[in-house]
Amino acid sequence: MRLPSAPRPRTAPRAHAARRVGAVAVAVLALVLGAAGPAAAVANGEPVPSGQYRFSVKLTMTGIPRVDGTTYNSACSGALVAPGWVITAGHCFHRFRVRVSGPVPYPTTATVGVANLADPGARVANVVEVFQAAPDSDVALARLDRAVRGVRPIRVRAAAPEEGEILRLTGWGATGPDTTHSSQLHTGQVEVTSVAATTVGVQGYAPAPDTSACPWDSGAPYFVERRRAAPLLVSLESTGPDCPHAEEETTARLDVLAGWIKATIG
Repeated sequence: MRLPSAPRPRTAPRAHAARRVGAVAVAVLALVLGAAGPAAAVANGEPVPSGQYRFSVKLTMTGIPRVDGTTYNSACSGALVAPGWVITAGHCFHRFRVRVSGPVPYPTTATVGVANLADPGARVANVVEVFQAAPDSDVALARLDRAVRGVRPIRVRAAAPEEGEILRLTGWGATGPDTTHSSQLHTGQVEVTSVAATTVGVQGYAPAPDTSACPWDSGAPYFVERRRAAPLLVSLESTGPDCPHAEEETTARLDVLAGWIKATIG
């Protein structure tokens, strides 16, 4: 879900995350404190083969209220970090563009374990409660109504990201400026270009220099891949220029929230 205001989150209208993404995924834009919008399924990325990156989550929101009394539907991306928990962008859960914690503010489902919504074996659970991180971090944890079995969660890396590192992005968002959120997970690779206290800047790396996150990619995971070891989560899609683009995308840094994540999940 992505609204047009404050930082431009990657919810429905747009979310740019990885530029040089080797396999970009569809993620979602949501609202960040004063604004949020949809994010696409990674522009100029690649479809994820069945069975890969099964920790990637598609969040589907329905009946989101507007100030005028009407409602709309949206989506975001995320990652399974424990059997009953999904991590995503904080702006994906809001009321009138203000981030909220507590009972989920509108019906939200999490689909986990597949690269395409038509694939058999998808695990679907309802989000029942939301926990926002610090006000200066666009990160939230969503508690599910049931544990997801048979899918290995991704762990948050404790080490800080470094400029020049290559990360992979997976998202359920749009694949371009004129498309909606996708039923196919996409992926790509990006290069870390800057590291701040709560954010990580990235730019497209592969398959193209303008591989980037799109609307509905908000909350999409950026992670490091390791030989003979499970990947580690580094950051989440937050906001950026209209996709596709070759500029810097802003992602939410997670190593600095490792203690909060562990304490919240319990």
